[in-house]
Amino acid sequence: MPVMIGTSGWQYDDWAGAFYPEGLPKSRWLESYSSRLATVESNNAFYRLPTRDLFARWADATPTDFVMSVKASRYITHIRRLREPEDPVKLLLERTEGLGHKLGAILLQLPPTLTADPDLLAGALSCFPKEVEVTVEVRHDSWYSDETRKVLESHGAALCITDTANRHSPLWRTAGFGYLRFHEGTAHPLPSYGRAALDRWAERIASMWSRTDRVYCYFNNDENSRAPYDAHRFALAVARHGLEPSRG
Repeated sequence: MPVMIGTSGWQYDDWAGAFYPEGLPKSRWLESYSSRLATVESNNAFYRLPTRDLFARWADATPTDFVMSVKASRYITHIRRLREPEDPVKLLLERTEGLGHKLGAILLQLPPTLTADPDLLAGALSCFPKEVEVTVEVRHDSWYSDETRKVLESHGAALCITDTANRHSPLWRTAGFGYLRFHEGTAHPLPSYGRAALDRWAERIASMWSRTDRVYCYFNNDENSRAPYDAHRFALAVARHGLEPSRG
């Protein structure tokens, strides 16, 4: 499978006239986005979970090969803090069914104040059926332990590998797919990623996964339209390292 490369969200005002044609109505931004990039991470689901019909409309507005990953509602991760996850996870899955075969991975982004509790994480992951790809972005260093890794591996969930200007998370492969989020590069103009940094990440992906594995890569450095620009350049870097990037 190709390395799926896109951005974290698509509804940024400063992309108008830079990434999107000047004057294009926002209602057509996803259509325009999906004509150039083959995947996106839906961030707005974190703040307000879309209806099943809206997910279905997004699926209808995009090409057959398009894939949408979904950042799970903060109600699961930040309000309930993974406790009593059964009902909110059920609702999330009912809503995302609207995407049909275009559903990518579900991202559980944990709050930075949530310290490690592997049993709590295991309980949340057990609410997802095995056919749903789930990735977990932890933001407290206490999670980086053998216990956490074992929980992820036993549930077939991927550690979300994250990169910021100062550090990146451990390079763990815990599932049959990969998930990476690029938050902030250090090249000019900020927060761009430079060619050397993109090549290093392409090399890491090539060393960790095979050509048959699906690896999701999303750029979250949305300021100044850097995310779609870097997504395009990363596709070139991935190709240079012998992997097949999604269109972009």
